[in-house]
Amino acid sequence: MTDGSADLRRAADELAARVPDALGPLARAAYNYRWSWDPDGPALFEAVDPSRWQRVKENPVRQLQEASSQALNAAAQTLGDRAAALEQRINEDLERASDNGGQPIAFFCSEYWIHESLPVYSGGLGALAGDIVKEASDLAVPLVAVGLMYHQGYFRQRIDASGWQHEYWIDTDPERLPAARVTSEDGSPLTITVPVGDTTVHVQVWRLDIGRVPLFLLDTDLPENNQAGRWISSRLYVGDPSTRLAQYIVLGAGGVRALRALGIDPGTVHLNEGHAALAPLELAREEVANGASVEEALESARSRTVFTTHTPVPAGNDTYPPDQVAEAIAPLASEVGIGVDELIRLGRTNPYDDYEPVGVTQLALRLSRAAGAVSRRHGEVAREMWHALWPDRDVDSVPIGHVTNGVHVPTWLGGPIRELLDRYLGEGWWRTADDPATWAGVDDIPDEELWAARQAQRRELVTFARERSVMDRLGRGDEPAYVEAAVRNFDPEALTLGFARRIATYKRLSMLGHDSERTLALLSGDRPMQWVLAGKAHPRDDDAKRTLQALFGLKGAPPVGERVIFLDDYDLATAARLVRGCDVWVNLPRPPLEASGTSGMKSVMNGGLQLSVLDGWWAEGYDESNGWALSGETDYDHAAQDARDAAEFYRLLEEEVCPAFYGRDERGIPTAWVARMRASLKQLGPEFSATRMVRQYVNGAYRSRVS
Repeated sequence: MTDGSADLRRAADELAARVPDALGPLARAAYNYRWSWDPDGPALFEAVDPSRWQRVKENPVRQLQEASSQALNAAAQTLGDRAAALEQRINEDLERASDNGGQPIAFFCSEYWIHESLPVYSGGLGALAGDIVKEASDLAVPLVAVGLMYHQGYFRQRIDASGWQHEYWIDTDPERLPAARVTSEDGSPLTITVPVGDTTVHVQVWRLDIGRVPLFLLDTDLPENNQAGRWISSRLYVGDPSTRLAQYIVLGAGGVRALRALGIDPGTVHLNEGHAALAPLELAREEVANGASVEEALESARSRTVFTTHTPVPAGNDTYPPDQVAEAIAPLASEVGIGVDELIRLGRTNPYDDYEPVGVTQLALRLSRAAGAVSRRHGEVAREMWHALWPDRDVDSVPIGHVTNGVHVPTWLGGPIRELLDRYLGEGWWRTADDPATWAGVDDIPDEELWAARQAQRRELVTFARERSVMDRLGRGDEPAYVEAAVRNFDPEALTLGFARRIATYKRLSMLGHDSERTLALLSGDRPMQWVLAGKAHPRDDDAKRTLQALFGLKGAPPVGERVIFLDDYDLATAARLVRGCDVWVNLPRPPLEASGTSGMKSVMNGGLQLSVLDGWWAEGYDESNGWALSGETDYDHAAQDARDAAEFYRLLEEEVCPAFYGRDERGIPTAWVARMRASLKQLGPEFSATRMVRQYVNGAYRSRVS
């Protein structure tokens, strides 16, 4: 039996043999993403060859493979001690005792943001999954993660001069990642098979180490499969419904089979969104094969499965025509001994409505012992949304709870803020980031130092945004004066606001230009504000694309070119720069459609302040002293709601946000602003850390079992 750990060690040793001896520790560290949240890890890999580091998308394996011998030899002379220290820190972390009270938790998700060099993510769901995996490592929680190895990942974005989005894809070579193909004892690749319709799909497994947590990614790009089978692991959220359904069969049923082949028997299976909803069906199949009745097997599978739903937006809950589902899952249902019609009924809100499509969320809810939303308000919305699945209960007793999302603090901290918090909160403070007492030391930080750290991170963002804006604008074919405008005028000392997220109509990007005269006035004058914007619209969401294009319609006004930068091809590496550098993080969803949101939490950890609708996490976090808020009331007259919210949004910017930022004392410090920063860090830091979130899962959903 193999779990791939030896394959990963072998790959690391092979890389170490190709570099100077002094860099051997760095080569071995490259094969565990624990380096990525070490204080010195990213800077150390970058120092080997700074220009190449950007070209290889911060992939540590490619950095050491592709750097010239001259660069490697020079690095060996200067970086050897730091490389050895990094390897030692990683090893000491991995050797900590694990709180392993039994079988591990198997965490299933369709996407993961671990690091920019592993492009198997789209956005918020992947960021959340990556943060859970990293925090599980930090807390020594026995967890294994399962996903798909997408060879083209999510789409890349190019915006043209009119503001219209274009999509393209780039291939990823798994053999150039910090990953290893898992092999059997005879040295051949470990493979499992999964029935998808009338086809048997062959699946290989890649292992990556995320600190203490192994991440197993399933890959169908094998010669044993036909072209359609090989395409299953091609793209994240592929547009073709039949391919997407096949992905979910491979992820759910195939993921459980892969764990079995790896010798891993999970005690709890956590479905992070409904894409892996067939995992409990595969658990039931195993029980039936061991002699259990179908009813006993399904109940046993439920007793081991927990589910987190992430979206109240109907389009985010995938559904498929019954005939398409029946054809795809018939062989798997037959192996379980359950009728296809019975299985389809489990995926309907109204089981006996033959015209209702089959939903993965409904299926996951019915095949789980516990279900939860990702914020307190989302829990309320989800209970209302799925009430029809429990028609004999009142809404408040629908069995959907919540664990509010949190963020992995070391991943998202900028250098100046991290150095400051390390000095005042104590060594290793982030390991107890969920304890309010940990953050008490924020009161001891002098205003001057807190403001200086905020200033430093804004300046880093402005430098990055200026450089990127030139390349993006040149790529769009903009006029030379417009290309140069931001370089000349984007100001490292000016109030900088960020709006960066998936572009969808309910996110209300359009509110930024709702009143163009007031928008232009805010960008001008003696107390200007400036914006950094980014985000992708789904390739098939033309309404969202038109929203972005409409905002680009303002770019002819001089202040826009100087004070507004839209960064093409938004990814989470760019997101990290934005949440670290922006003074204010803006979020304007139409309530109650924001399930949680985590980008604002990342901003909080960096001393950023929030201006957000009271929806999702902000409905729990806001208390008037730590940011600004717009109403979270639901209104089905969207035009009236947008007008009210826009008026309040402009008022807050004009009368509260700008005056607080530019009101300075004799030392040049905005004391009212710094007071809000201090309150935000102390109040929101512990409450919205992934440390708190993962502990809640461990002490709640992961611990309880149905008797």
